[in-house]
Order: sequence, then structure tokens, then C-alpha cells
Amino acid sequence: MENLKDLKCVPCSGGEPPLSDIEIKLLIPQAPDWDIIPLDGVPRLRRVFKFKNFLQALEFTNRVGQLAEAEDHHPALLTEWGRVTVDWWTHKIKGLHRNDFIMAAKTDAIYD
Repeated sequence: MENLKDLKCVPCSGGEPPLSDIEIKLLIPQAPDWDIIPLDGVPRLRRVFKFKNFLQALEFTNRVGQLAEAEDHHPALLTEWGRVTVDWWTHKIKGLHRNDFIMAAKTDAIYD
């Protein structure tokens, strides 16, 4: 299987369906530290990243923001002292898309 962190996101027109449960089960091994969290009936990939202080958390947030702009796929980010919560999902389809798993893998690479 291809390494998701090496792939680019493809533009989502909103016409395609969200990933099926089977597709998610095939992709989740490449994002093992992420949880699938339903919020307002929409599944999201969520991971909480830990840091030693606020400055490190803020620097990580900015790097994820730069990645999001470069890929034109944007997460929800909550930056707090010592931690950043990142949620990926695809707004247009109100669910998970392959792009979300690609971005989760790229976010992990930034953290590592």
C-alpha cells in the first residue's frame, strides 16, 4: 500500500460520497494514533499532540496551517498550553475522504 504522507490531496468537488466503513478500515492503519470522533453526526479524524509548552504547540499549529494552505485542505485546530488537537474531515461531503487520511499522515510527519 502506498504511503499516504507522500501523496497530494485531490480537489474535492463535493460530488463524491464519504468513505465507506470498509475504506476507512483499510486506511486507518496508516493513521494509527488517530481516533474517529463523530461531531454533529459527522465523523472526523482526531488526534491530540502533546508539547512541553505553549510556544512548541503554537509552532506546530503554524506548521500544520502552512501544510493545510499548501494542500488546500483545512482542519480544525485547538491550540492550548502543551497540546494541539487536530481534526480532519471533509466539509463538502460531511464525512471522511481519502484526503483526510493523507493529511493525518502528513500531520504525523510534522510532529515526528
